[in-house]
Amino acid sequence: MSTPLPIYYDPRQHTDANISSSPSAGKPAQVMARWERSHIPISRMPVTPATPEQFALAHDRGFVDGILACTHANGFGNRSREVAATLPWTTGSLVSAARHVARHGGVAVSPTSGFHHARHRSAGGFCTFNGLMVAVRVLQLDGLARKIGILDIDAHYGDGTDDIILRLGLTDIHHWTFGAHHHDASTADAFLRDLPNVLNDFNDRELVLYQAGADPFIDDPLGGVLTREQLRLRDRMVFQHFARAGIPLAWNLAGGYTRDAAGTIEPVLQIHDATLEECHAAYSQSTPAA
Repeated sequence: MSTPLPIYYDPRQHTDANISSSPSAGKPAQVMARWERSHIPISRMPVTPATPEQFALAHDRGFVDGILACTHANGFGNRSREVAATLPWTTGSLVSAARHVARHGGVAVSPTSGFHHARHRSAGGFCTFNGLMVAVRVLQLDGLARKIGILDIDAHYGDGTDDIILRLGLTDIHHWTFGAHHHDASTADAFLRDLPNVLNDFNDRELVLYQAGADPFIDDPLGGVLTREQLRLRDRMVFQHFARAGIPLAWNLAGGYTRDAAGTIEPVLQIHDATLEECHAAYSQSTPAA
């Protein structure tokens, strides 16, 4: 029997409040409900919520305090207390998954979205705090890893991540963001041809964070690059590479905005299901490099 995939989830990391056209605030619960019914062996792991001090490792402290007190607008453009209550758990999920792989190796999952547009002193693009960069800074401060990679294959440019890396002078972080290079289906084949080279550039990393966005999907209203089959191939290549290299990997969901005729995000959930399937396949079959 395969070892269960550790998934760091707490119900407090989502809200069903109707706060935005983006489904990301309510997506974790939907994803977990499906995954717990699937044939993939998973283990729900406890989340340690992020603290204001941890948020301030990547963000201006005044901005952090304003968001948590609901005096500053969040990434959805409002001051929702429901959203503010989820933020320690959302970022805490990714930090917990990253700590897990730093200590134990292998792979761990954070069913979260809404990170890479959050800048050092501002929120936007459905992103409030940059959980990617908070995780990086926590791992560095704890002495768990220093040379960390961020592989961001969400459809959009991770401008917030670059902003924080630049402002904090984090020259030991390798960040590759799909949205800086690919914008429509004409580059899909080129992306897949070049992906092995992109992955090889992470081979000197102690740990990698992977954003497995669903919004590069060809039919996504905010994406429009890769077919379902190409998205599955993307994930297969990523997971096989890091599993074989023995580089610890923590991954999260990122964006996805496609809806079906009934208005549900079933197409997005199916893409996330496929990512979990490819993760399980790679880590149940692969032998890490010596």
